Amino acid sequence: MRQQSIAARAPLGDGIARLREIIRAFVERDAFTAFITIVIAINVVTLGLETSPAAMATAGSLLIAMDRIALAIFVFEIALKLFALGPRFFRSGWNTFDFVIVAVALFPFAGAFTVLRALRVLRALRLLSMVPQLRAVVGALLGAVPGMGAIIAVLGLVFYVAGVMATKLFGDAFPEWFGSIGASMYSLFQIMTLESWSMGIVRPVMEVYSWAWVFFVPFIIVTSFAVLNLFIALIVNSMQSLQEEENKRSSEAAEAVAQDERTLLLNEIRELKLGLDEVKAQLGTADRR
Repeated sequence: MRQQSIAARAPLGDGIARLREIIRAFVERDAFTAFITIVIAINVVTLGLETSPAAMATAGSLLIAMDRIALAIFVFEIALKLFALGPRFFRSGWNTFDFVIVAVALFPFAGAFTVLRALRVLRALRLLSMVPQLRAVVGALLGAVPGMGAIIAVLGLVFYVAGVMATKLFGDAFPEWFGSIGASMYSLFQIMTLESWSMGIVRPVMEVYSWAWVFFVPFIIVTSFAVLNLFIALIVNSMQSLQEEENKRSSEAAEAVAQDERTLLLNEIRELKLGLDEVKAQLGTADRR
């Protein structure tokens, strides 16, 4: 009986494995990926239109219906991938990212969870996982994170030192901007971004302290033109490294394909040679007769 039970389960297991393979091939097709990308793009537009009172008054029910259809498609897509890949689904960070984004939309939208309705727009971030070029940019940003940590530490130290100095130098005359270390660091952050830094902050300070430019100009040079540019350099370097790795993988894959083709060709030549040797042997036998 046990052997019969095992024999009965074997065809069933083979059938499920074949079904998973068929579904995996289906969800990995370019056409399916393009369809999901189009649905995401349409859903992004509908979510934006839901913020317009005029659009909601004109076609509110249609927009809500389209949003629910898009959510149903996303859930169906995730379900297919979960069935096809099983536990391997969560080995990919992008699959986990898609799962979380879709799962957030399934929370109830009432009571304490009303704020989650606004989180539906996170579905727009799924474009990051669907478009290869966007995935490359995100990969470059993540690859630059370790280097960014050191730069952020340096920038934080510069801000702290400059904040203490600005509080002691300008706090008495301008308590709103430099009355405390927190206020000074916030004002210095505004100066670093070059947002109304001259007419809004520095020139009024210079009317009281004519030498204040000696403090602010070096600060801007160090933060805006030096440290922040290091972020750009890190990201560019990370993107170049990713591109080199991608080119290397492509070259290795092409070389592997070429090697397989060469091996197949050599096997065919050997088989042809063996066939010719057999023909020669048969002809030689016939001549001796």
